[in-house]
Amino acid sequence: MAPFSPDHTRDPLRFPMERPSASVRKGLPQGLKTRGVRPPPFHPHTLLPHSTMKNIVILLSGRGSNFEAILRTARAEDWEKAGLKIAAVLSNRPEAKGLETARAEGLDAYAVDHKAYPTREAFEEELVRLIEPYDPAVVVLAGFMRILTPTFVSRFEGRILNIHPALLPLFPGLDTHRRCIEAGCRVHGSTVHFVSAVLDGGAIIGQSVVPVMTTDTPETLAARLLPYEHKVYPKCVRAVAEGRVKLVDGRAVMDDATARELAVFYRD
Repeated sequence: MAPFSPDHTRDPLRFPMERPSASVRKGLPQGLKTRGVRPPPFHPHTLLPHSTMKNIVILLSGRGSNFEAILRTARAEDWEKAGLKIAAVLSNRPEAKGLETARAEGLDAYAVDHKAYPTREAFEEELVRLIEPYDPAVVVLAGFMRILTPTFVSRFEGRILNIHPALLPLFPGLDTHRRCIEAGCRVHGSTVHFVSAVLDGGAIIGQSVVPVMTTDTPETLAARLLPYEHKVYPKCVRAVAEGRVKLVDGRAVMDDATARELAVFYRD
């Protein structure tokens, strides 16, 4: 299924001020002959032609709680009115709950079972085949449990985002909550970053910060952090999609107002 219809030039809802033809104008009241047709009532989904939308593609492996947070924020803030659209969701696990959520929300959803491909490269080629028609402004990893090859990353360089449950460059890799507690840290957090060929080593876009209590376990610390992951990730996705954050010479470049927005701090 194509991600969008390529031709909306004759859609009166999308082009409400198109001047009527001469034959039609003859039958119109004099006042309408030179001013065009009165536009229909405003509806946000008809504000922009699909071809001008900036598409967002999500990759996930399970429930996709960060995907759900991004979707909720996109609906609440009416991202489509701003020209941003969550266009498709892909998963390497056909049974992933995130695919069910996507289908229920009317999004394109694709299962690409990595076990059905002989090599990692063959699997990624299929991902690319499905992703590229959307020409995504952002590719979001939302609990996507596959390490991507440098070839795939370079294909979408400056457009792939991931979130890591630590304040990078501290604690790359696994078991971040336990390692944070064992190190005696007083704060912990999550980091949204551009994906690079180095695992958890891409340029930092935004971070959320929470306190570490003396009684914390890895489970309680993870539970405290999760709502702040759900706050910072949608902010970063939107900022990158809108072009307010760019990858330049290996660094995330943004203005001060955006930098303040993408620093999310704990509140009691």
